Amino acid sequence: MSQEHEVAGEDPYRWLEDVTGTEALDWVRERNAESLGVLSGSTRFASLRTEIREVLDAEDRIPFVRRRGEYLYNFWQDAAHPRGLWRRTTLEEYRRDRPDWEILLDVDALAAEEDENWVWKGAAALRPGGYRLALLHLSRGGADASVVREFNVAELRFVEDGFNVAEAKTDVGWIDADRIYIGTDFGPGSLTSSGYPRLVKEWHRGTSLAEAETVYEGKPDDVEVHAFHDPTEGFERDFVLRNIEFFRTEWWLRTGTGDLVQVAVPDDAIADVHREWLLIQTRSPWTAGGVTYPAGVLLAARFDAFLAGDRELTVLFEPDAHTSLSYHAWTRNHLIVATLRDVRRHLAVLTPANGPWQRAELPGVPEFAHADLVDTDSYDSDEYMLESTGFTEPGTLRYGHIGGAVETLKQAPAFFDATPIQVQQFFATSKDGTAVPYFVVGPRAPGSGPVLLTGYGGFEISLTPSYSGIIGRGWLARGGTYVVANLRGGGEYGPQWHLSAIKQNRHRVYEDFAAVAEDLVTRGIATRERLGIEGGSNGGLLMGVMLTRYPQLFGAIVCQVPLLDMRRYHELLAGASWMAEYGDPREPAEWAYLRPYSPYHNTSADRQYPPVLFITSTRDDRVHPGHARKMMALLAGQGHDVTYYENIEGGHGAAADNEQLALKWALVLEFLWERLTQEALRK
Repeated sequence: MSQEHEVAGEDPYRWLEDVTGTEALDWVRERNAESLGVLSGSTRFASLRTEIREVLDAEDRIPFVRRRGEYLYNFWQDAAHPRGLWRRTTLEEYRRDRPDWEILLDVDALAAEEDENWVWKGAAALRPGGYRLALLHLSRGGADASVVREFNVAELRFVEDGFNVAEAKTDVGWIDADRIYIGTDFGPGSLTSSGYPRLVKEWHRGTSLAEAETVYEGKPDDVEVHAFHDPTEGFERDFVLRNIEFFRTEWWLRTGTGDLVQVAVPDDAIADVHREWLLIQTRSPWTAGGVTYPAGVLLAARFDAFLAGDRELTVLFEPDAHTSLSYHAWTRNHLIVATLRDVRRHLAVLTPANGPWQRAELPGVPEFAHADLVDTDSYDSDEYMLESTGFTEPGTLRYGHIGGAVETLKQAPAFFDATPIQVQQFFATSKDGTAVPYFVVGPRAPGSGPVLLTGYGGFEISLTPSYSGIIGRGWLARGGTYVVANLRGGGEYGPQWHLSAIKQNRHRVYEDFAAVAEDLVTRGIATRERLGIEGGSNGGLLMGVMLTRYPQLFGAIVCQVPLLDMRRYHELLAGASWMAEYGDPREPAEWAYLRPYSPYHNTSADRQYPPVLFITSTRDDRVHPGHARKMMALLAGQGHDVTYYENIEGGHGAAADNEQLALKWALVLEFLWERLTQEALRK
């Protein structure tokens, strides 16, 4: 008789949710020691770890940059600087093989000086005044929560009495040199149920944070509120955004008198304001001005006219069955539109005009490469940088101005020999007849090596072709095959591809992934015994469902920073912000469709599961490590083959620096090589 795990009453492993509790951390350290003892002793593991570290620390990899005024800024980590350098250079220097970088902040030196495990989380620089001031985010151990400290870039020093904020999930942005918008933990009641800012305030230099003036107050069950200032000369504006749900946002224009005027775009649309233009990307059908526009369309309007009630809209892009809008980006005078056609990127340039907007191809995009924008200059010029890459093609960074010549700036090194490897795209048929695309990267002549399948299937995130030295060296070069599945729930075919698999239709994500797995076997690309799968975060939930609902399809599973307890996910850290994606387990009707796939509630001592490795991070304050901890304890108690590793640092990426990242991926790949090859031999 089946003995499915039921935790409607007492959860015997709830104590593992105590993130830094002594008993829980002792349990973690014991599991880590066991796993390292099993996986790290082989020659292959040592080789994997060394090769991955070489990829991560390679001095000739592309140092990607962002333009801020006259300088190009970069954050760089390598063997000598594991926590990293914040630095800048000029375009003229950047063109050189070895640019002369000005070091702005050495995070390793700062961590040593202050005896803190600082992890860089980014910088927000003030445009007026030449980006002289910046607000730096520094995290302890890699968590989303960070300390904010004002930094004088010109003088290379922290501003002692500046805009400095204690550790929290803080959102800040410049208004001018003496004012910022801030959302942070102001005390009881100031955060949403998701743990993000519910209040946004205007803070003046020289005053205490307690004196900051409230600009907007959201509701407790909102995801968060946010305010920002647009410093574009001649079009200076201030906006307040209320994120009601993950994909629902209200836009408000804040006038000079402090009044808020709603920008009446659909709350599920993606809006963007640039100079005189308002762009609206719909996520569901919308009727405006007597015209109904479909989901996934991109519309343009003149901002001031739209605010006054005019609904004259220009259609810039309309999707079809194969093509969707991926994203867009402005230069000073042009709009670059990125689309996906059957998960293959295309870039075009649209130019505003009194009549129909002009359309042209973006120069510099190789015909068969997958290209993505790296940076554009939306303030001062029509400059852009783009990277072209692919599963087997290292990145090439190109630079140009729209309408002008294009030059190659940087070429990434090849980390593995791609000569014997080919890339193919296939389509599997899901349970309801939907065609699900997937890419296969592997030997030109089918071999007997193991196959690694990955997927995500959530939050309208698309998985597109990209070069990975880690997968290349650690998997492909050793004879493995790598497969990427483009599941519903993602954004590969626009918002409907995503919306068709949320809440009560979430099962379609899992049916899609299972269909790809079965199609791989049918085509002779994989066997069940040699088919391994890996995913993280929402992809970790996918792995948990595959383990508990489709165990017969796989030889081994790696489940990273996962959601697994869908009964309590909304109570753990940022979980409440994802209820629009999964559903609300407090509602009986919604728990009724969450319960059948919640991995923590669907294990059985009587079922045979493939071996599974869980990886998470103590410092992950987005997806609670308790998910992985409890699932590990539960499965081990039922007698299943389960391995566990939890990095004490690392945040949601489960690694705070390249050394930790190399260890994590070496554990993942060693586990898969050992289990898939040995499991196949035992059959």
